[in-house]
Amino acid sequence: MPSMLHAALPLALVALLLPAAQAKEAVNPLLLQPADTLEQRQVAELQQRLLDWPQLQRYRDENAALAAPVPGTPRVVLFGDSITEGWGPTGSDSFFPGKGYLNRGISGQTTAQMLLRFRQDVIALQPAVVVILAGTNDIAGNTGAATQAMIEDNLHSMVELAQAHRIAVVLSSVLPVSDYPWQRGVQPAPKVRALNAALKRYASAHNVVYLDYHTPLANRDGGLDKALAADGVHPTPAGYARMAPLAEAAITQALSQPR
Repeated sequence: MPSMLHAALPLALVALLLPAAQAKEAVNPLLLQPADTLEQRQVAELQQRLLDWPQLQRYRDENAALAAPVPGTPRVVLFGDSITEGWGPTGSDSFFPGKGYLNRGISGQTTAQMLLRFRQDVIALQPAVVVILAGTNDIAGNTGAATQAMIEDNLHSMVELAQAHRIAVVLSSVLPVSDYPWQRGVQPAPKVRALNAALKRYASAHNVVYLDYHTPLANRDGGLDKALAADGVHPTPAGYARMAPLAEAAITQALSQPR
């Protein structure tokens, strides 16, 4: 726990003063725990991840049943992790009602997993726009340690794949977070800010719309207030209501750009 002195300092300076061990990338404890100490449910979870690490089965049937895009009605795919999935399934009242947007979020995923399913869950659907929101689970170490450079590489690859297929890209900032309930003590706030700054620079240099969720949502600790995210990570309906018009504006901007 930070000292009283730390509490009075800016978050960026606190990050520099933290012990080196705390500054390292996070790793899911299950990946480091001896196999013979794991519970059966934990073994089953890890086995399932090995069977289909990118979770290609999650939307395979839904994708196969999807009709071709309707001429004159641009298709939009929101691609992400639990923050996207939790917005509501495609066609639900909570997920951009009446817009016909497609939700392709999967809870817990990192950018490495998302990159592997990008062709199936984005390119093959022939959208006009993809909204990419990812990176927080990498910082939390869900699938192993991930440096900022690794996260950027995966996101850049998604952007390049989309652009090669004439799909306009909205690159979203990582949402504010000051702690992960499943991975305490990571001190993610300064890492999120640093990643977002890099993504904003990249978007500006590569004809990509940058969607800034962080600035209007962050509290003084670099996290989310409970009214916007009860657990500090996953938005409440009020949080999604704050995000929706920001996403809509970014999608409109992306649709107006020549491809």
